[in-house]
Amino acid sequence: MAYPFRHSLCNEIFHPPGVASQYTFEQACRKIREIGYAGIEIAPFTLSEAPQSIPAAERAALRSTIANEGLEFVGLHWLMLSPKGLHVTTPDDELRERSWNHVRHLIDLCADLGGGVLVFGSPNQRNTTGGSTPEDATKRFRDGFAAIATHAEEHHTTVLVEALPKAQSDVVNTVAAAVEIVNYCASPAIQTMFDTHNAADETDDHADVIRKNWQWIRHVHVNEMDGKHCGRGNYDFKNVLDVLAEKQYKGWVSLEAFDFSFGAETIARESLTHLQQASK
Repeated sequence: MAYPFRHSLCNEIFHPPGVASQYTFEQACRKIREIGYAGIEIAPFTLSEAPQSIPAAERAALRSTIANEGLEFVGLHWLMLSPKGLHVTTPDDELRERSWNHVRHLIDLCADLGGGVLVFGSPNQRNTTGGSTPEDATKRFRDGFAAIATHAEEHHTTVLVEALPKAQSDVVNTVAAAVEIVNYCASPAIQTMFDTHNAADETDDHADVIRKNWQWIRHVHVNEMDGKHCGRGNYDFKNVLDVLAEKQYKGWVSLEAFDFSFGAETIARESLTHLQQASK
């Protein structure tokens, strides 16, 4: 019998950046559930260019829509895409503080939508800049997480330090490096996750990466190494799913594709079918 994974879908597949979507939020939720997913993970830019300004009544309506369509709210990702101009490791103190305050606002939004995780990737907003070294940037990144930990704890959310490959960022390139930040913060609200696409710089087998860092992994993203959806490449998802089953993983396996050209429903259906077959 296949392990009962909890599958979720990142909603920008139905609302790609810079493209007018043919789906309302309600329609996307309904389709996601019809296809067979149990959860929805939301990119804040799909809701508003200024997510912090979404009024309380609209937040309540979004939460109700998710529940009424039979989905669970998983959390937020693509945290720093909007508003424009944010940067969390810059030596500019004012801009850095404003950027981390944006994260605090997203923690509030996440809690208002039902609580969950906030996946902190955002390469362009964390890369070394302003004459700093990668070591300087990484320290500011670490200190930023430490500064928001209490706020996240109070709102019953978990902020995840996502490792990104060197092709995307020069700050935190492996899960082990992310765990160093987690341990520095020493807070249950600051943890890490595993993303198949972003594990390009890992030198160990991906299943072994998960085993070694298991106690800090709270979420999993799945996609092909080139960013296409599951099944359109040759990534060995069974290798990862087997170790998650071995560990009796209770979190979400969340589809995050970056190539939207196949269409939302095709991406969602083909990926879920491929993952279900790989988990047998």
